[in-house]
Amino acid sequence: MHNRVVLDNGIRILCEEIKSVQSVAIGIWVAAGSRYEKEEEQGISHFLEHMFFKGTHKRSAFDIAQSLESVGGQLNAFTTKEYTCYYARVLKEHYPLAVDVLFDMLLNSKFDPEDISKEQKVILEEINMYEDSPDETVHDLFAQAIWDGHPLGRPVLGSKDSVSHISREDLLAYIERCYQPSRLIISVAGDTTPEETLSLLVPRVEALAPRLHDSHSERPQSQGQVKIVKKPTEQVQICLGVPAFSLNDERIYALQVLNNVLGGGISSRLFQAIRENRGLAYTVYSYHSGYSDSGLLAVYAGTSPQSAVDVITMALDQIKDIKVDSISDSELKRAKDQIRGSLILGQESVTNHMSRLGRTELTHGRVITVEEVIDRIHSVSLEDVAQVAQEVFVPDLLSLACIGPIKDEDAGQMQALVKDAPI
Repeated sequence: MHNRVVLDNGIRILCEEIKSVQSVAIGIWVAAGSRYEKEEEQGISHFLEHMFFKGTHKRSAFDIAQSLESVGGQLNAFTTKEYTCYYARVLKEHYPLAVDVLFDMLLNSKFDPEDISKEQKVILEEINMYEDSPDETVHDLFAQAIWDGHPLGRPVLGSKDSVSHISREDLLAYIERCYQPSRLIISVAGDTTPEETLSLLVPRVEALAPRLHDSHSERPQSQGQVKIVKKPTEQVQICLGVPAFSLNDERIYALQVLNNVLGGGISSRLFQAIRENRGLAYTVYSYHSGYSDSGLLAVYAGTSPQSAVDVITMALDQIKDIKVDSISDSELKRAKDQIRGSLILGQESVTNHMSRLGRTELTHGRVITVEEVIDRIHSVSLEDVAQVAQEVFVPDLLSLACIGPIKDEDAGQMQALVKDAPI
């Protein structure tokens, strides 16, 4: 069971006591991600995440780096398209220290202009490294194909040009707009009581004043496109898929089952058909990326240039088979068991407990427990999966993104496959 408290300024604090562990995980979740960025400030959410580690009025960047590491703890952060999370995991005895460090970072960072300039160079190198990894950038290219022109179709890192022009004033204005109490959630899980957690956290945040600024992002309009980037790599990276349901859609549980059967593991249809039976790829899978008001379902594969058209054809065949004939009873049972097992095994990590509290509260406005998800997955029927397949696999909305040494004739075949996809 978890405890949930909403302060007068709108900050939500969630705590789950786990008596069987000796550690505590704490996360500060902010509804500040790349979808809330203006076009000229692309990458600012991620940039700001970096800057919170660069020094406060009482701790240097080195002090922050070694504060929890020196006691065997972990301190980190990540930025997504809809939120940023700053988190720590420590032994129970160091929980007050973790709270002190995190809130010192979030409330007292200096944003020194010299540090900003240095970190710009770091992030530009991060972008260079990312662009040298086509197996990662192809997912951004795919999102752009589906949501071209919308912030959800842009990379979280931003562009070299946008990052180069972010100033201290831009960072402070973004904090004012997006880092406001109503957009903040603090989630805690582990060897602590709700009473202890509230006594540590409330004095640090109760005085933060609510603000009237709102950062809103319109729902993206989906489209079907083919985007091909020619690059002299060893493999062709492929992302093929369609728009799908948001995290708030009731059909998402049937979609999880469908995704599991299509490409959710080594027993999935894609893995068996493309890797095991034909040996055309080392890595092949499908995935669902869900957001508050939209989502996508994609197939990913990395293959040799001469096999790329065949892999796309085979992926479309698997999609067509599921849409036409749905899935079998045995596949349904296996998918349910696999999802259930994965969820339960994940419960053995206090960080996963903390993350579930924060993510679901942020996305749904309430905590969705593992037990609730398992119940909803268990209730999915063959008819539900068949219906979802009909609703999701829409030919006109099919998109394809490819990066690699693609010949013009193969690019033409790829275009034709998507345009005339038999799904």
